[in-house]
Amino acid sequence: MPELIFPLDSTKRFADQKFVGHNRWHPDIAPVATVTPGTEFRVHVREWFDGAIRNDDSAEDVRDAPLTTVHCLSGPFAVAGAEPGDLLIVDILDIGPIPQEDSGPLAGQGWGYTGIFPTDNGGGFLTEHFPDAYKAIWDFSGHTTTSRHIPRVKFTGIMHPGLMGTASSADLLSTWNTREAALIATDPERVPPLALPPEPRDAILGSLAGPEYDRIAAEAARTAPPRENGGNQDIKNLTRGSRVFYPVFVPGANLSVGDLHFSQGDGEITFCGAIEMGGFIDLRVDVIKNGMQLYGVHENAVFLPGNEGPVYSEFLAFSGTSVTLDGEQRYLDSQLAFERACLHAIDYLTHFGYSREQAYLLLGAAPIEGRFSGVVDIPNSCATVYIPTAIFDFPITPTADGPVRIDPGVGAPHAAR
Repeated sequence: MPELIFPLDSTKRFADQKFVGHNRWHPDIAPVATVTPGTEFRVHVREWFDGAIRNDDSAEDVRDAPLTTVHCLSGPFAVAGAEPGDLLIVDILDIGPIPQEDSGPLAGQGWGYTGIFPTDNGGGFLTEHFPDAYKAIWDFSGHTTTSRHIPRVKFTGIMHPGLMGTASSADLLSTWNTREAALIATDPERVPPLALPPEPRDAILGSLAGPEYDRIAAEAARTAPPRENGGNQDIKNLTRGSRVFYPVFVPGANLSVGDLHFSQGDGEITFCGAIEMGGFIDLRVDVIKNGMQLYGVHENAVFLPGNEGPVYSEFLAFSGTSVTLDGEQRYLDSQLAFERACLHAIDYLTHFGYSREQAYLLLGAAPIEGRFSGVVDIPNSCATVYIPTAIFDFPITPTADGPVRIDPGVGAPHAAR
């Protein structure tokens, strides 16, 4: 096993650990450890809400989830010799749920969760259609998972970090804050908001304290969106065997990782659409000197996807075009087309007995594939959603006999607004 350089004690909160990570981006957050190029190391990772979501049959915890506390990131980890302009190579060697226990109170200890977040607390891709809070608990058995809240499905997880990236420079941080503030200003009262400005409340900034903590907490960027440094990209194929090339903006690169997922569908469409968990990740790092100029990679990571995961040979695919539910034609709106494809898939699954919320949660958690399939044929973009048929223990392909009606079980817990 690689050397463990960032341990976590499951009995303690994230901010009370021997080594304290962070939940904001800022170049002045000091690294917790330094590694040399070629080093392999293990990192423990806390689930993104630090235990706020529980293994139960209610969704009040999702409704009231403390968004100002996320994400719990392990790091930063400095890489000796890395300088601005380099590319940082990160190999994902292994990843899995919390190894210390088989079951327990933290997501990753034998279980994980998927949530539909309410519109006034995060929302999601389809929040206009699903404004309330719902939750599904998933039980782990090796690499497979099932849910008492979405019965008759079972699948192998494509485990991956939802969030990994390097620290920004001071100039890049200023660029983020300026452009996102300008976006917010176009509709400052929007719910959910157009972007998340710096928020000192609940900021965790490693070992910083006193006036320096106050200064950085007021400037530090939230971790919710992906940006030039990588960040919260939620790419399900960044799994074992992946190699990622990150731009380096500060001396040491200052790599951080968090938001581990047991599984996820393309798009993580419910906002907390993956199966969230805490766990461990084994990494190896190296450096390409002057790599940003050599390869023209000045922003955003490039990567080689992992070469393992479930292999599905049959899918039922749903398509959508850029026409609203009210019949309004939009011009090559691929986002709208993907929304319509997701809604078609959700509506289809209800004919077998699932509620719309169960179907929505399933699309966020299961290894579906989302694609922009046609983006040139004016005026309609076409997007598609592929659902592996093998994850169901009953047939979902259309036949002359009509859909099989299943018992949807207890259903997904719902929290009223």
